[in-house]
Amino acid sequence: RAQARAVLAPGDVVLESAGHCPTCDQDVTFTARQSWLRDHFLCSNCGSIPRERALMAVIGMYYPNWRELVIHESSPGNRGASVRLAGECPGYLPSQYFPDREPGSMVGRVRCENLEALTFPDASIDLHISQDVMEHVFHPAEVFKEIARTLKPGGAHIFTVPIMNKERPTRLRARLADDGKIVHLQDPVYHGNPISDQGSLVTVDWGYDICRHIFEAS
Repeated sequence: RAQARAVLAPGDVVLESAGHCPTCDQDVTFTARQSWLRDHFLCSNCGSIPRERALMAVIGMYYPNWRELVIHESSPGNRGASVRLAGECPGYLPSQYFPDREPGSMVGRVRCENLEALTFPDASIDLHISQDVMEHVFHPAEVFKEIARTLKPGGAHIFTVPIMNKERPTRLRARLADDGKIVHLQDPVYHGNPISDQGSLVTVDWGYDICRHIFEAS
């Protein structure tokens, strides 16, 4: 549904295409002014990027009744799928992890939740959503177990992660010592964090074997 053209002039449009955006459900133009399309191929209407559009497309494909569901999203963004889910789903539950707040408490309109120890009851959530979150947790197996515990029968965890090691296995970049201090196994890398100017430490470089980690944990 899209026709693309490559533009080679430096500083100009790198890629532009017309198509339908599943995030805002509009016919739009997608434009990138940088070559890293994953983060810069933007919808002209809602500003969504490819992973956000892919996530919303999957939700719509497998859960077309998503507006009627209980949806928990960890660390939602301020655009794209997060905005649409919040605006159209009455059962949408956004959360962030605030280390200094009681788990399960409300911080404004956002719930405090640690993905490694969720406060939700068993079988209470239809969909867990996380967009580029799983590369920032210290114990991914514990997160997947908690996701499985709290999902209703037929529910799902729909998520995105950057697959940094496409031809190599998953690699830990950092771990927590027994005293709670961070031990860096690789040079520290930080991604943007919507609630902290310090950013979020990348703890895992996910590789081709991500599915094995999910199934072993669950």
